[in-house]
Amino acid sequence: MKYFAYGSNMNPERMRKRGVDFLIREHAILDGWRLVFNKVASRNFREGYANIERDETDTVEGVLYTLGEEDMEKLDVCEGYPCQYDRMTVRVRLDNGEEMQAVTYVAVPDIVKDGVKPSRKYLNHLLAGCDVLSAEYCARLRKWETMD
Repeated sequence: MKYFAYGSNMNPERMRKRGVDFLIREHAILDGWRLVFNKVASRNFREGYANIERDETDTVEGVLYTLGEEDMEKLDVCEGYPCQYDRMTVRVRLDNGEEMQAVTYVAVPDIVKDGVKPSRKYLNHLLAGCDVLSAEYCARLRKWETMD
């Protein structure tokens, strides 16, 4: 199964701590979407977690994982599916130009709010994916305003 991570799950250590075993971890691009931090954190209503929204002029870079169905079920629990995030099938592009379908999570509209920001600790999970992301995208992430 292919899973596209654009948020804190880009951090391979976070995935391992969640008990998720992945076979392959590679760079992928999601065209026609943009990264936002508007999913309200359950432990702090001023903190925003990663989410994606449709935007035909933008792209989201992320990590494409190959994992088993049982590991996707573990992620469902960690991501609060279906109450916090919903699953969605998207089409991503690999560095070699190949396109494929992958599952990703999109925040449930009821818990999305403008004006929230990620914590520095949370943003660091995304930056842990910079070993596979482009230098430009990582620079963009590093400039993101945090709440602390």
